[in-house]
Amino acid sequence: MDNFDRRPADPVGDPASIGRMPTVKRDTYTPDSLLSVAVRVFNERGYDGTSMEHLSQAAGISKSSIYHHVRGKEELLRRGISRALDGLFAVLEEPRAREGRAVERLEHVTRRTVEVLMSELPYVTLLLRVRGNTETEIWAMARRREFDQRVAELVKQAAADGDLRSDVDARLATRLLFGMINSIAEWYRPDRAPLNGASGGNSAASTGSATSAQVAEAVIRTAFAGLRTH
Repeated sequence: MDNFDRRPADPVGDPASIGRMPTVKRDTYTPDSLLSVAVRVFNERGYDGTSMEHLSQAAGISKSSIYHHVRGKEELLRRGISRALDGLFAVLEEPRAREGRAVERLEHVTRRTVEVLMSELPYVTLLLRVRGNTETEIWAMARRREFDQRVAELVKQAAADGDLRSDVDARLATRLLFGMINSIAEWYRPDRAPLNGASGGNSAASTGSATSAQVAEAVIRTAFAGLRTH
């Protein structure tokens, strides 16, 4: 919702004010652009360490303008976390995540989870840092456990099919797999040089999309080399 900052009305009886419409100034923030700023500040300061004053200063608008868009900072937290969760759960509904052998579905989910993390980096980073101090954080942690459980079921099924080692507990394998994936949020920065020192316009690794694919492939090869039976 737009915020209107009205200038003081013209003095009563001022002939110049007759027939003149009040001048209004619209803030340029949309819910999405405000969310982007809020998520950045949450990741920099921590959610608990962020006040509405911090958000106001970072956005360059008044606190009252922020309240025209959201009820408070927890609503911004929930919106940011929801964006990450929506992207991750959407992966589980993709055709390649639902059809075929379990190990192939698992590899697809792993690859796409890496890609979602890298494309939605600030939002997934925020999701990974919640600690359960608010109702929104408790909800987010429950949703994360639900996602992990669904992936663990794929690991278990792939082991039952004989495609993954059966001597590694499915929950442990899932935690190790996500430990590798989630660590990407700690070192990956889109504005840094590509992996392996690649440079030049002819290098596939010099583009953002290729770098994302490269990281996803590295995770697949590293993780599944130790899990696959063949």
